[in-house]
Amino acid sequence: MKRPTIKDIAAAAGVSKGAVSLALNGRSGVSEVTRARVLEVASSLGYRPSATARALSSASAGAVGLVLVRPPRALGDEAFFFQLIAGMQSEMSSALLLQVVSSRSEEIELYQRWWAEHRVDGVFLVDLLVSDPRVALMSSLGMPAVVVGGAGHHGALASVWADDHAAMTSVVEYLKSLGHRRIARVAGLPSLLHTVRRDQAFLSSVVDGVIVAGDYTAEAGAAATRMLLEGAVPPSAIVYDNDVMAVAGAEVAASLGVAVPAELSIVAWDDSVLCQHGRLTALSRDTFAFGARAARALLAVLEGASPTDVEDVLPELVVRGSTAVAPGVG
Repeated sequence: MKRPTIKDIAAAAGVSKGAVSLALNGRSGVSEVTRARVLEVASSLGYRPSATARALSSASAGAVGLVLVRPPRALGDEAFFFQLIAGMQSEMSSALLLQVVSSRSEEIELYQRWWAEHRVDGVFLVDLLVSDPRVALMSSLGMPAVVVGGAGHHGALASVWADDHAAMTSVVEYLKSLGHRRIARVAGLPSLLHTVRRDQAFLSSVVDGVIVAGDYTAEAGAAATRMLLEGAVPPSAIVYDNDVMAVAGAEVAASLGVAVPAELSIVAWDDSVLCQHGRLTALSRDTFAFGARAARALLAVLEGASPTDVEDVLPELVVRGSTAVAPGVG
């Protein structure tokens, strides 16, 4: 069935297309009788205005954007982002326009198109890179943006972040208090700023610490764990950069006959239902509240406030059944 247009409404109402446009957009220039007739006809025809056209004729797009560079299938495993998005949406009356792309270049092209087409009023930037071209891009476009999770100052952009360095240090100190000295880390993507900060904290706290790069998938967590446990000097504790890799690591340990926590302690970054049901020790924070803070920061920027850097509360270590005193200690 053909979607009705302004031309169809004009013909049915017996008025010009210009009058229809004025009536539908609530503008002056038509009588109330004409406006009422146009609205009645539009309703009877099932007319719905084009979101793009409405945005182009308005000072506000009525939406903010969030772009994730992920394989589409991988997103379903990341409970962190579902909680983050829910928190963002809880503070906004605007729509949240979410797009999943496969590369940074696609992400940048999308921002440029959104801004040119007036699709969004501002964006959230996540997974900040060590040297991130998006920061300069936002300034060149004049696009309001909030960096979510990137510690420090990012040009003229606002940010909401947690101290990854301090959080990692707290995890290592906990494991060392249990007598662990052979500690390994299964990290996230090495290009990300938070990965680098966690790596730096880990290496400054652990003598001869071993870091294996991962990509947050179960496959990466499993492969890294198998490599570590089958090495000449296997670790007595492993810290994983997310819950999915930690659960996969625990499964590999079981398949190799390595008892958790008697022979291997496991800690996951960012607590989740997976960690709770798997009884994994994990760093926990209120991700929903973190998303809400990010939304409030972006709304403040959109309302004209000066960009600020807001530090979130430090994640808290929740101890469960996957950590214990190191083998041979006590």
